[in-house]
Amino acid sequence: MADEIKTDVAAEDEEFSAAAPPDPDAPGTGETSFADAEAPPAGPPKPREDEAAKYLELAKRTQADFENYRKRTAREYAAAAERGAAKLAKELLPAIDHLELALKAAHTQPTSSAGTGGHEDVIKGFALVRDELLAALAKSGIQAFSPAGEPFDPNEHEAMAQQPAEDAESGTVLEVYQQGFRINGQILRPARVVVAQ
Repeated sequence: MADEIKTDVAAEDEEFSAAAPPDPDAPGTGETSFADAEAPPAGPPKPREDEAAKYLELAKRTQADFENYRKRTAREYAAAAERGAAKLAKELLPAIDHLELALKAAHTQPTSSAGTGGHEDVIKGFALVRDELLAALAKSGIQAFSPAGEPFDPNEHEAMAQQPAEDAESGTVLEVYQQGFRINGQILRPARVVVAQ
């Protein structure tokens, strides 16, 4: 019996010997065939796929955050530019008002017959300066408005006085003391008006 065990062990040693060449007809030897390969089990995704999806989601979120940041800064820049234009306009409006008053006074004052005619040239010069200032403000989105004859609107007009009027409805603007100004549709300064009673 000891001889039988030795022969079985010897046969096993010969069969799995490192020096023995593989049998070419044995399964799994020779060239690899993909027909024999098994597909991986369809289970949860592998850790690499999870990590790739995580980084893709992070990249999308970062791109969306950057786009939101870009839009927000563009809005803030536009608002800051509008505030700067409004501040400058508020500083210039009294000068424009004084030009208007000077022109009204010059038109109501009679010219002297002994004058050299320079008075009209000064008036034209004031009018040109006023028009250039208003044009410069208009380029910045600032528009003057004069609501004479319109219904009184407390959002756009400031009532300085009420006056009885036979030819106008109650609540109608009769006279404009000081014209109003808008910047991009919003009231920069309300028009100061006289309203019909």
